[in-house]
Amino acid sequence: MRYILAIDQGTSSSRCILYDQEANPVAIAQQEFKQLFPQPGWVEHDAEEIWQTQAGVFKQVLMQLQLRPVDIAGIGITNQRETTVVWERRTGKPIYNAIVWQDRRTADECSRLKEAGLEPMVQGKTGLLIDAYFSATKIRWILDHVDGARDKANRGELAFGTIDSWLVWNLTHGELHITDVSNAARTMLYNIDKMQWDDDLLALFAIPASMLPAVKPSSATYGNTSNVKIGAGIPITAIAGDQQAALFGQLCIEAGMAKCTYGTGSFLIMNTGSKRVVSKQGLLTTIAWQIGDEVFYALEGSVFVGGAVIQWLRDGLMLFEQATDCEMLAESVADNGGVYFVPALTGLGAPHWDPHARGAIFGITRGTNRAHLIRAALESICFQVDDLLQILADDSGEPVSQLRIDGGAAVNNLLVQFQADISALEVVRPANLETTALGAAYLAGIAAGLWSIAELKEKWRLDRSFHGTMQAHEIESLKHQWLKAVSRAKNWAD
Repeated sequence: MRYILAIDQGTSSSRCILYDQEANPVAIAQQEFKQLFPQPGWVEHDAEEIWQTQAGVFKQVLMQLQLRPVDIAGIGITNQRETTVVWERRTGKPIYNAIVWQDRRTADECSRLKEAGLEPMVQGKTGLLIDAYFSATKIRWILDHVDGARDKANRGELAFGTIDSWLVWNLTHGELHITDVSNAARTMLYNIDKMQWDDDLLALFAIPASMLPAVKPSSATYGNTSNVKIGAGIPITAIAGDQQAALFGQLCIEAGMAKCTYGTGSFLIMNTGSKRVVSKQGLLTTIAWQIGDEVFYALEGSVFVGGAVIQWLRDGLMLFEQATDCEMLAESVADNGGVYFVPALTGLGAPHWDPHARGAIFGITRGTNRAHLIRAALESICFQVDDLLQILADDSGEPVSQLRIDGGAAVNNLLVQFQADISALEVVRPANLETTALGAAYLAGIAAGLWSIAELKEKWRLDRSFHGTMQAHEIESLKHQWLKAVSRAKNWAD
């Protein structure tokens, strides 16, 4: 028996899942790490804590089955995307905390670049809109604000990486400084047509090319681990950003298939095959993955605050103790009681791209109670995804008839049913909701020779299918109120 080990490094926790040769999960370990909020709109992680927690759960899953490195056929890495780490090549130490994808500190710089008319050029090369979400302005901020950083970068002493690169560097003691195409495509520095780092963009953001990792396919043998503390000699055979990995884990491997992950944010992606589709209404064109020489593209819409709104209600407002309580409380009322929650806690992502929007709750009356607030928060996740579904249909020329879902919030039946209702489509929940780690494992297993894509297609299993039952006039009324609430939350912090 040989195994695949999936490293799933997320926004709030580090996790490892071990899969057997039938792609069944047989061991799992997970550890949360600190979220740092040094100023309003700023979100950071301690990159060394990320590595320490990831190394810890790595060792735990091996110990659970008493496995040796030789028992592991390959490691697949999937990661929170866009989050930016800059470290010294000589010491391997970060020069600043990791700046997280949710961070909005460079929003004003992005606004200036847009006002200068640079967005068409950036979008043409990268498929992305200019936004603080992506890595480029985060790198520039570190170089401009950490003492001596720019001089060190110009001398070739600093390395940049998204979290996948940081993990591989540590797994190999600095022997490999790499990323894959799906992560490179989220930096706002990578030309997704030419499949290379773009000199014009590096010049625009004043980033030395020497900082950048080599870009590899998503499924390939890159090298072996050399860190004896966790296990040396294990092949690293896959890297994919978390949303692309989830798309692959859902086996949305044909053009037109779509999935939504309900995690910290909500991320809707449609596979567009070998065709690069340009959105007219604020979705992103991105690389889904590369296997061999074959590159797949995707259309993506990103909701910055999805399941995080439930976490905020629990930890910030302390409306309930367990995240699982929110479904029961939301079901205790017949509807939202006229309450609409715009969860723009870190601005609004697609299709609005408004970093100055802020969270707002509308429609509160004397009859409003915490159950209404919780239900409105759950519904807000679905409203945001529905906004993206409508645009995805317009951009692709076809309505989305089926949506495959995953992520922590996908276990909430009330949420999933409301998504099917408000979007008038079939929502399909697989038996295995851990599709992000599963996608990384699938890609790793392909490179390791354990599975073919044809074999993987037969492994997908259904848990439950949800169908919309809401009347058209009710859908229209709810959407009207939602859009009115969004319009009033926009540009609040300007």
